[in-house]
Amino acid sequence: MPPSVSISVSVNGSGHQREVEPRLLLSDFIRHELGLTGTHVGCEHGVCGACTVLMDGLPVRSCLIFAAQADGCELRTVEGLADGDTLHPLQEAFRDAHGLQCGFCTPGFLMTLIPFLAENPDPTEDDVRLAISGNLCRCTGYAKIVDAVLLAAERARGASAGLLSIDPDPQPVEAV
Repeated sequence: MPPSVSISVSVNGSGHQREVEPRLLLSDFIRHELGLTGTHVGCEHGVCGACTVLMDGLPVRSCLIFAAQADGCELRTVEGLADGDTLHPLQEAFRDAHGLQCGFCTPGFLMTLIPFLAENPDPTEDDVRLAISGNLCRCTGYAKIVDAVLLAAERARGASAGLLSIDPDPQPVEAV
């Protein structure tokens, strides 16, 4: 057995320190070590995007990164979007526009779209389709997903600035 590596990460505002095998994938760390099963693993080759999480604010495929590479990073998973029972506005838009489909790919889409909408709060349909081109939906339901993103952007334009951003200092869910 290879020697373990000590890592320290913040996930959804909670600090975690663990000893992990150097070859442990970040997706497996999140799902199996932390119990945050909202991060889905589809293809395990970084193609489908279901495992997308935010690492220091940028979307990454957690099935392509070792947990040891996330040492010292701030991670955000789909579990970190809602504020208690209140869904994030993008989650609400997915629900309201029927963008959820079967739901397997939804966490990856959401985590891909959070930084996209922060950079492009007034996207066109083509912008949205390009932004989600790295995420696969086996339900072939891209039309409703695109509708949901446009709905979220429209609602955000009518609300206060930063509606679609995520809380930079979320309340810890689990402290270790």
